[in-house]
Amino acid sequence: MSLIEIRKRSLTIETTYHEGGPVTDKPLKLAAACAVIKNPYAGMYEPDLMPFMAELRNLGTLLAQELVDTLGKENIEVYSKAAIVGVNGEMEHGAVWHEAGGWAMRSVLGEPKAMVPASKAVANAGYRLMVPVHYIHASYVRSHFNSMEVGIQDAPRPNEILFALVMGTGARVHSRLGGLTKDKVTVNDGQR
Repeated sequence: MSLIEIRKRSLTIETTYHEGGPVTDKPLKLAAACAVIKNPYAGMYEPDLMPFMAELRNLGTLLAQELVDTLGKENIEVYSKAAIVGVNGEMEHGAVWHEAGGWAMRSVLGEPKAMVPASKAVANAGYRLMVPVHYIHASYVRSHFNSMEVGIQDAPRPNEILFALVMGTGARVHSRLGGLTKDKVTVNDGQR
């Protein structure tokens, strides 16, 4: 029997043309793919979460592929992941997404090296979570530090978890604060 029971999914796309300066020739697109599932461990303590984490790889792949299909694999420069656990669950029920969601995005994108940032919370339905994103090949590319809000009005219910993946097409519009730039990434260690 599957541990994954999806109630609903959502796809949100934000397109930014300017931030008060000139309109850019290439707008920034950020997209979040979310799935709301029944929490198989709501209201109880389960010592072994590894089977749940392993099964979530399939959900991660589904959401990651949806983002790649939406934005185009060749366009993706930032990523992240998030989980909002309903109040009958615990933070560790969302932490399983670190491996499952991160693995899925790396697999679909061709194994980028940078760690996948994340955010998670235990909260009521309708909670909104700011999710940090950064460059997929090197974590310290300052122009690509950004965030996207994720959430669904009626989720997660107390016995649910909302899992999200976020991808985007580039740096902040009008980024101009120096630091490492993507064209200067040479080490290929995921850091610099």
